[in-house]
Amino acid sequence: MTRRDLLVGLIAMIVGTLVPVSGRAGDEEPLRIGVAPHTSARFVLELYQPLREHLERELNRPVDVMTAPDFTTFVRRALALDYDIAITTGHQAQVLWVDAGYLPLRTYAAEFRAVVVVPVESPATKAAALANSRVIGLSPTSLVTQWGQHWLTDQGVPNIEIRYVSAADSVAQLVLAGEASAGLFSTANFLSLTPEVRARLRFLARSEPMLGRVYMLNPHQASQLDRIQAALDHFAASTEGKRYFENNSLLGYRPVRPEELTALDRYAREVRDYITPQRAP
Repeated sequence: MTRRDLLVGLIAMIVGTLVPVSGRAGDEEPLRIGVAPHTSARFVLELYQPLREHLERELNRPVDVMTAPDFTTFVRRALALDYDIAITTGHQAQVLWVDAGYLPLRTYAAEFRAVVVVPVESPATKAAALANSRVIGLSPTSLVTQWGQHWLTDQGVPNIEIRYVSAADSVAQLVLAGEASAGLFSTANFLSLTPEVRARLRFLARSEPMLGRVYMLNPHQASQLDRIQAALDHFAASTEGKRYFENNSLLGYRPVRPEELTALDRYAREVRDYITPQRAP
């Protein structure tokens, strides 16, 4: 065998060992779960840690959980297909479904409502008492904030200043500090507050039940639909999953009905209007 033959054979051996390694690296591409910023980034990461660990084991691939500075940034990133799974409230889920081809996976079984909260000592018993004051919400494209703004308008409350902050616990603290007359929450976020904070707040108004947080699958992951749905259902049946649902008053998963998404068309249109750049006349 010549020296050239030996060299060619050695190169072939090296290439042969690299191909399987390259294939395994592709299999280890992280599954990116984006969670809408309904609360602080630290709490979001803590909240979804049990799910992340379960999916890593069941899907045999790394899983990254991430969020965004606000709901508007989140929906823009989701529309750019930055997330493999996007977890967000029903109106943004409708936008992702119609505009980007995301597929509904699961929602939580617990009832979801938007609420207007005031301090327990507030004299307000009707919407009119909030006139000429500040109300705090999460983001112009947050479902609970959009609902609250419509409620204030429908009730004819004049001269309301809406201030937006980044997390539900911040809304509560600012209302209790006297920085606003009321705050806009979801029932789920209200229940995530500490018992001491909840005891100092009360509901002034509640919405009808709406579609809450929905797990939406990026269309590029469509081939994994059945496998990921099964993994979510196995999580719900597991000890850590049952603990997760109990600790957060979520009652488990259930399928998403298409009519629940279309029922939020009004709010979805407002999201689209807000994130679409206005053309110059």
